[in-house]
Amino acid sequence: MERMMEPSLTDIDDMIVHEKMQAALEHQNEAWADGMADGIEPEIIADAAIALAMRETVRLHGEEGAEAMLNSLRERMLAGEFSPQRTIQ
Repeated sequence: MERMMEPSLTDIDDMIVHEKMQAALEHQNEAWADGMADGIEPEIIADAAIALAMRETVRLHGEEGAEAMLNSLRERMLAGEFSPQRTIQ
């Protein structure tokens, strides 16, 4: 009888990161909805979210780390990852 392979530590770490990302996105969606309910325009909410994220990234990884993250985000944006019309198959 063939035994199923157990997930590696890397697989488990990837699953944990994925679950944390999903939870973080849910929190962000709730904060976005609360801001909209308070009458804050989406552009202002987005600007505030990006500014907070950049401050935290610079604090944690320094300016070079933040720049690397921005470059990665730019490439992902240009590849269409954040497009509202994007469909995941």
